[in-house]
Amino acid sequence: MPHRAVIALGSNMGNRDFYLRMALCLIGWEVGKVVQRSSVIETPSWGFDSDPFLNQVVVVETDLEPMALLDKLQEIERRLGRTEKSTVVDGKPVYHARTIDLDILDYDRMHLQNERLTLPHPHIAEREFVLAPLRELNIDLLA
Repeated sequence: MPHRAVIALGSNMGNRDFYLRMALCLIGWEVGKVVQRSSVIETPSWGFDSDPFLNQVVVVETDLEPMALLDKLQEIERRLGRTEKSTVVDGKPVYHARTIDLDILDYDRMHLQNERLTLPHPHIAEREFVLAPLRELNIDLLA
């Protein structure tokens, strides 16, 4: 039985629409069947000053377990030109512009926390660029 993963996509470098479309194709080919997808919205950057983002949320049916899913999404990010990950300096996150950002928001309503992955994503409630697409898809991850 496939698992249900909710994934946020974002891009704010280069041809943003191209990177979202390529990420969506690669997710469909390598992660699983995309069963829902929100509209693409443009939003200001969050947590740092940069060009605006294009954002989208998708629901995927996948056979990958959470850590394998994270590895695959990070591989897709690298293949699409992402070179820097967010870091923490003096206890505060430092964000960078990126060709593509793929975040697992939810995985089968699982609660998980390790050094690489926290589920559900800990910042959902703070990010309108995630909440608006979730509302469009009628998904409430805050309940």
